[in-house]
Amino acid sequence: MMHPTPPLSSAMTEQPLLELDNLRVNFHTPTGIVRAVRGLSFTLGRERLGIVGESGSGKSMTGRAILDLIPPPGEVLADRMVYRGQDLLTMDRRSRRKLRGRHISMVMQDPKFSLNPVQTVGSQIAEAYRVHHKASAREAKERSLGMLEAVQIREPARVYDLYPHEVSGGMGQRVMIAMMLIAEPDILIADEPTSALDVTVQLQVLKILDDLVTSRGMGLIFISHDLHLVQSFCDRVIVMYGGKAMETLPAAELADESARARRHPYTLGLLGCLPDLDHPKAKLATLERDPAWLA
Repeated sequence: MMHPTPPLSSAMTEQPLLELDNLRVNFHTPTGIVRAVRGLSFTLGRERLGIVGESGSGKSMTGRAILDLIPPPGEVLADRMVYRGQDLLTMDRRSRRKLRGRHISMVMQDPKFSLNPVQTVGSQIAEAYRVHHKASAREAKERSLGMLEAVQIREPARVYDLYPHEVSGGMGQRVMIAMMLIAEPDILIADEPTSALDVTVQLQVLKILDDLVTSRGMGLIFISHDLHLVQSFCDRVIVMYGGKAMETLPAAELADESARARRHPYTLGLLGCLPDLDHPKAKLATLERDPAWLA
C-alpha cells in the first residue's frame, strides 16, 4: 500500500503542530463520572499519527476534544493543549470556532450523518470555503469543483449539483474529505474514514489522503481499529484502551516480529486478534503478564 513519508526525523524536527499533555474528557452523569479519556499526551508534527483501540477506548473523543466538540455534560481538561504556539485552553469559544475548519478539520465516520440532506454537496463545500475566506460565490464554486477533482471524483460539475442521497458511500466520503480540506487546514483528523467502505474504495480514499497530506505537508490524526491499515499507512501509532494510551510506537514495529516481545500486552492482544492467513490453524499466543495494567 502506501509508504509513510516524510520520515519521522524530518517530521518532528520542526515545531509541533499540536501538543497535548494530560488530556482528560469526563462526563458527569447521575450515576457518577465517566472518564472517556484519561491522561493522554502526544505531539503531532507534519506526519501521519494513527490512534487505534477497541470501541469505547477514547479515540473519537480525543479528536472531538481537540476541536472543542464535547457537549455538556462533558468537560475537557488538560495541563497543556497548544496549536502552533496558541494555547487552546485559554482561547475563547469564538476564536476556537474560527480555528475549527480553517486550521483543524475532522472527517467523521459516516457522511450520511455529516452532510445536510436538503443541500447539494457542491453548495456545502462552497459554504465551507466561504466561511473561512472572503470569496465570491463564483470563486467558491470554482474552488469547490477543483477540490472535487482533487479527491478524484469524475464529472465534478455533475456531482456538484447532486444531493447527499444521490451519491454512493465512497463518493460521499470523498465529498466530506473535499469539504474538510478546501480551507487548507494544517491538521486533519480522520475518524475511521474508511470503515463503511468496501476494500477497493478504501484503498482509493487512503490514496487520496496520502497524496493530499504529502503534497500539502499537513498533520494527520488517523483514528481506526484496523491495525493492518494503520501499520501500512501511518508513521506512528498510539494504542489506546479505556481512555488511556497503552503505548506509542513506530507503525513499522507492529509488523516486526522481533519487536513484539517488547510490546505492551494490550498491543499484543490486538495483534493476536488479527487473522493469520498464512497459518489459519495457529492458536493465539497466551499473554503471561500480570493483567493489572488494565486498571
